[in-house]
Amino acid sequence: MSEQEALRQKLVGLELEHRDLDDVIARLTERAPYDQLQLQRLKKRKLVLKDQMSRIEDQLLPDIIA
Repeated sequence: MSEQEALRQKLVGLELEHRDLDDVIARLTERAPYDQLQLQRLKKRKLVLKDQMSRIEDQLLPDIIA
């Protein structure tokens, strides 16, 4: 497996986890009394995943200066 294939697989896994966190956050906020601390942690994890996804996308797509 090449490095690019490994990065693509990692990206797919991160995207899946990011979507799952979206669902968890939505369900958590639907309940009337929800744990604010847990919500903050989930949102922080989601941001970390987004940053990781951006870095991998940058590695996969070379920066082309026109």
